[in-house]
Amino acid sequence: MRGVNADSRRAAPGSPTAAPGRPGTAPGPVPRLAVPLAVLAAVAAAFAYVGVVDPNEPGHYPVCPLLRYAGIYCPGCGGLRSAHAFVHGHFAAALHDNALAVAGYLAFAVVWTVWALRAARGRPLRLEPGPAHLWALGGLLLAFTVVRNLPFGGLLHP
Repeated sequence: MRGVNADSRRAAPGSPTAAPGRPGTAPGPVPRLAVPLAVLAAVAAAFAYVGVVDPNEPGHYPVCPLLRYAGIYCPGCGGLRSAHAFVHGHFAAALHDNALAVAGYLAFAVVWTVWALRAARGRPLRLEPGPAHLWALGGLLLAFTVVRNLPFGGLLHP
């Protein structure tokens, strides 16, 4: 290797193959899992709080302004009650309170698992939803909101 010195063959300090203190080596799986584990800890703490502080008791959480002033259930209405029921293992009640939130919990679990596995292997997680995906998600939220506010959508009321 002519014209290449030892310093130029090492990985750049911010690159994924460089570890602090040891240039040219990849960090182990524990440092790579720090961020996914921190996110999981924050979500678990939020679920633990909602599991302990019952949203069915008045005065613990603010009321949805859209429901209070317009009488319309937003896509998030019943989400805290759904999380509370989910934490306590009452899955039918969680689905009744907010089925879309339960789908969100499951989607989070899948995405977090993929993220943690990729992080442990030193590979980044790339979520790049296209415009069609974002429009579909928006359409799903809109359809859920409209149906749960119609007379025949009573099963979707929290």
